[in-house]
Amino acid sequence: MDQEMEKDLISLLDEEGHEHQFEIVDAVELEDQEYLALVPVFDDPSDSLEDSGQLVILRISEEEDDSGEQFLEAIEDEDEYNRVAQLFMERLSDEFDFEDEDAPEDGE
Repeated sequence: MDQEMEKDLISLLDEEGHEHQFEIVDAVELEDQEYLALVPVFDDPSDSLEDSGQLVILRISEEEDDSGEQFLEAIEDEDEYNRVAQLFMERLSDEFDFEDEDAPEDGE
């Protein structure tokens, strides 16, 4: 039986108001906060060749007006981002080939 798994997609607007589609590849909770790991989805497969291949990691936050509406936001705190990124890298290591940006390159 040949079944393709249905992708969990989300559309986000960038700072210029352009819409981009992402696949949610994982979600985690850390210290009572929820986070999503996303990868871009491209209509044209050749566009994926130009992509950096990095995960997009965002925090799920809730409006402060008691409406309960949720929104995604960038993680500004570097320590928080690093903890969450490390957790996603451990969880997704079987599906993605991560490179350690802090590791010295050959010959250094």
